[in-house]
Amino acid sequence: MNNQKTIHVNSPLAWILASRPKTLTGAASPVIVGGVLALITTLQNGGECSIFNFVACLLFALTMQIAANFINDYFDYQKGTDRNEDRLGPQRACAQKWITPKAMKIGIALTLIIACSFGLTILIHSSEFIISHTYLLIIVGILCVIFAFAYTTHFSYLGLGDILVILFFGIIPVYFTFLVTSNSTTFHLSDKIGIATLMFGVAQGLVTDLLLMVNNYRDYNQDIISKKKTLVVRFGPRFGRISYLLIGVIASVLAIWGKIIITSDITISSLIIILWLLLCHYPTYSKLRKLQGRELNKVLGTTARNIVLFAITLSIIILC
Repeated sequence: MNNQKTIHVNSPLAWILASRPKTLTGAASPVIVGGVLALITTLQNGGECSIFNFVACLLFALTMQIAANFINDYFDYQKGTDRNEDRLGPQRACAQKWITPKAMKIGIALTLIIACSFGLTILIHSSEFIISHTYLLIIVGILCVIFAFAYTTHFSYLGLGDILVILFFGIIPVYFTFLVTSNSTTFHLSDKIGIATLMFGVAQGLVTDLLLMVNNYRDYNQDIISKKKTLVVRFGPRFGRISYLLIGVIASVLAIWGKIIITSDITISSLIIILWLLLCHYPTYSKLRKLQGRELNKVLGTTARNIVLFAITLSIIILC
């Protein structure tokens, strides 16, 4: 753990720590899946992917995640949720006085502006169909900004965080990355590719939700004090442990299901998701069962790794 005395107020190191680099895997992974899905679709149809739009989606997702982390840091500090005396997770910048609240508000504003700028650049290299539906992309961007604020201030205290993670770290980024990277001329909502995209989006969102599940499982007692009604608080630690295991299993089933929808048959490539379950997810679950308190931060790091490995595995399934 970093010593507060070695971190100067509002220094670059302080901002790096506040950005929470480990959480960025959750933002990048669904974009990767959506990009790979766009690649295979355009290759099959003789189209051409927009690498520019893919990179723009990736940069938008990463900067939005950083903005959300800043927002979480600032508002939890204001609420008094980040109590130094009983905090089990990594230390937070405002609570540790690494970053002043005034500077954090400026950081939030700047990262949101940068994120939205990346989002708007997508229109530069988009098809006429996507440009004609610019309003939809703007609505999605606005919803992402609202989510970044509402999650910390309201939804996480109501036990709705898991649903929003599946939506904003799964379905939305996978689908819209696919849409703009493939320069689609339709929304593909009811055909095979549209349904498969939904399956893959939910699968990636579920795996990303494992990060939230570990956090809530670790902070069970602290969340009760903070009146934060997460699913683990509502149903207990045993529910959290079982959910962690089942979420990975369900995500894997959805990945195979999505491949079957595309190919109308089960392929050998789709079964490599079993390797992810056996070599990555289950060992991490076993570690979750054995550890307590701050030791669960090790599970948090391993889970972040598993999210990326799932996205890579899912991408292989889509391509093969």
